Order: sequence, then structure tokens, then C-alpha cells
Amino acid sequence: MSSLGNKKIMAKNILYYMDKHQKTRNDMCDALGVKYTTFTDWVKGNSYPRIDKIELMANYFGISKADLVEEHTSIPQSHKKGVTINIYGRVAAGIPIEMIEDIVDTEEISEDMAKTGEYFGLIIKGNSMLPNICDGDIVIIRCQEDAENGDTVIATVNGNDATCKRLRKYKDGIELISNNPSYDPMYFSNQDVAEKPVKILGKVVELRRKL
Repeated sequence: MSSLGNKKIMAKNILYYMDKHQKTRNDMCDALGVKYTTFTDWVKGNSYPRIDKIELMANYFGISKADLVEEHTSIPQSHKKGVTINIYGRVAAGIPIEMIEDIVDTEEISEDMAKTGEYFGLIIKGNSMLPNICDGDIVIIRCQEDAENGDTVIATVNGNDATCKRLRKYKDGIELISNNPSYDPMYFSNQDVAEKPVKILGKVVELRRKL
């Protein structure tokens, strides 16, 4: 069978040249003018790019179209293997990450990042963190129960679904602050934090925008 039009070969070649040039999926989406979900389908071998997008990619990497569409036995496997993490549609307090069933997708993080802790992803819902974080964006979160002033965190209040907010600490409590000025900060005393409770599930370390 000809390798032309083979989705798996295309996916392998794209990932190889991304790794070689140290490009992220967001970099590729910006350069090609495609949605994040579209590009993700290409690198997962679920769909095949149009010829104009193949040509754009080839120009972007400084290679020929054949380098992308044909199988090359001389191309080594990427030496930087990614670690797959789960992306959730919702996260509630009191449920261990590994027990949550609302898995909507997966993403990859680098091995180096994975060595620094436990990670998960969450799809953002709503506009409280505009303009920095938009509805439908994916945030990558390192699991931790505390964070520093100014960090963007994922927190739960009263055991409800997790919310994405900036953290501000005071001697007598904390505030969870939206980037969108239309939303008032949420202040919680130390007693509130203990009794409601208010729990920090993790710190946002990366944003992966769905263009």
C-alpha cells in the first residue's frame, strides 16, 4: 500500500519535525491557522491535512512535502517521549484524580515536566478568566494543596465543581480572584477555608488554547 495519504505516517512525521524544531501544538496552530482540535486529530492519526496545509507545514519546517507524506525509515523515533495525562470536563473536591470518570480527552506533557509531580488537565467553562483564559481552553495543572500569591489555581468551594482563579493570601484568609473585572473577588476567612471547605487542587502551569 502506498504511504501517500497514510494518516499514521503523516502523524509520525509531523511529531518528528515538531520535536526537532521544538514546536508546540499551539505554535503549529498559530503558524497554520487551524483549530487546536483539528491539529490534534492530525498528530493522533485520526484525520489527514489538506494539501495546502501540508505545503504550509513543509515551508514552516523548511522541508519538502514528501518529507511529511512519505514513510522514511531513516527518521528516528523522537527521543523526547511525551507522558499522557487525562483531561477532565469537571473536577469536584474529595474525589481522587485517578477516580474521576469524566475524562473527555488526553494531552501529552514532557517527561521532564512529569518528573516534577502529578498532572491533569481541565477544560475551562465560562468567561471569568478572560482575556487570559477563555471558555473551552485546556489548562494543565500540577496537583498541589497550596500555592503562592498571584498563582492561578484550581480550587473548589463547598465541594462543588472546580473553579479557575488567581490566589491572593492574607493573614486572616484568602481571595479567589477572576481576571474578568465583571466578577467580584471571592473572599474566605481562615474559618471559611476550614469549614466550607475551600480546597486548592493544583496550580495552573500551562494553557493550551482551543483556537
